[in-house]
Amino acid sequence: MPVYQLNEKDFGFPHPSESRDDGLLAVGGDLSVERIITAYSLGIFPWYDEESPILWWSPNPRLILKPKNFILRKSLKRVLNKGTFQVFFDRDFESIIENCAKSDRNDEEGTWITQEMKDAYIQLYDQGWAHSVAVYHNEELVGGLYGLSLGKVFFGESMFFKKRDASKVALYYLCQEIEKWGFHFIDAQVETDHLISLGAEKINRKEFLEKLEIAIEQPTCKGKWTQHLNDKKQ
Repeated sequence: MPVYQLNEKDFGFPHPSESRDDGLLAVGGDLSVERIITAYSLGIFPWYDEESPILWWSPNPRLILKPKNFILRKSLKRVLNKGTFQVFFDRDFESIIENCAKSDRNDEEGTWITQEMKDAYIQLYDQGWAHSVAVYHNEELVGGLYGLSLGKVFFGESMFFKKRDASKVALYYLCQEIEKWGFHFIDAQVETDHLISLGAEKINRKEFLEKLEIAIEQPTCKGKWTQHLNDKKQ
């Protein structure tokens, strides 16, 4: 399969089925809000490093997590019951994305969360498309995650932890809330043993795109998510 060169003035994408075997679909373009929203709505996302041009992907298979399928193990339940962590939605977004960029990844050098990516997702946050879950311990940010919300899908981007179980706590609370709001699934993009252990599942691209098409037609919870929480602090 060829890799498509995107036109900077045209936000169109080739169909995800035209991706290479490794999921790479296109190169180039920009990280404008309009292009990113278009890409996600089609099941495509940017992923590249500082040495590469902007690369656009649609992997097959795809990893998703249905909120109701989150596996709450006894060890995590004990952590939650202790009340050690305090959890907030849409708080300290810039700090969360910065910590995700600095987080160590197994067998990876550098980060795919470049300054260009940070700037793009901060703009998405400012416009009410991107969201975060922040986890604190003794008033210190010790974990969290961020991603994009379209229709009834949360497109997970990255998570980090400085204290054991903090990122799991963030994901647990995310699943709890978005299940109440009728979200169909979290797009976890590519397979990891960690997310599989928490209830995520692999599906083929065709099935993913069918599910996405249905979920994306639902109303988007745009704006700061604190307004959707009935002013309830987590």
